[in-house]
Amino acid sequence: MYIVVDERQMVTAAYVAGFDREGVSSLGLFSGEFQDWLKAASSADLDAVQGFLLGEFQERIACAEAIRRHSRAPIIALSEIRSLEQTLELFTAKFDDVVRKPVHVREILARSEAIWRRVNAGDQAQPAVPERLKVYFDGRDPEIDGISLPLPRRERHILEYLVRNKGRRLTKTQIFNAIYGIYSNDVEESVIEGHVSKLRKKLRSRLGHDPIEAKRYIGYTFVG
Repeated sequence: MYIVVDERQMVTAAYVAGFDREGVSSLGLFSGEFQDWLKAASSADLDAVQGFLLGEFQERIACAEAIRRHSRAPIIALSEIRSLEQTLELFTAKFDDVVRKPVHVREILARSEAIWRRVNAGDQAQPAVPERLKVYFDGRDPEIDGISLPLPRRERHILEYLVRNKGRRLTKTQIFNAIYGIYSNDVEESVIEGHVSKLRKKLRSRLGHDPIEAKRYIGYTFVG
């Protein structure tokens, strides 16, 4: 799930629509709404966020500093103009990346994943993905032994989320919140069980083993 913050509804709506076309959940907020959301957000809500996208508004730097106190998720600034001074200021102020508009959502996804890899490079709980399985995190299907494994978008995003959190036990609720969004009321959490079951079957067929460990009532772990 991605959070998009900007004072212009047309900006948040455009990026939310772009994420939706890629099958990625997102939420668009004004800066004041975002500050209230951040104060009220639970740890589960924050864990579901895979990236923050901040447009140009007066409190942008303060928002980034507040985010960093609560989350390790990538913070990406949207820049309207090419300005070295502004870019340097943003990097100094807790931002992980600065991108010039217009930018495609798939590029944002790729940049966000690159930041996650860099931040967690020394985290023993998130070792490198096994060589046989290659996951791209940018809208492309994964590959096994160099051959594409076509997956429905929800299954692909679940695999990406599990791989990103390799070795970590994830509950059905955590996966649901990350994939469908924390405010999704029109889908039941039980749908995750069906998605994961189909995903495990496809992976097992191609890999010869099940890389996802499932424990009833506890959750799922990508073990490779």
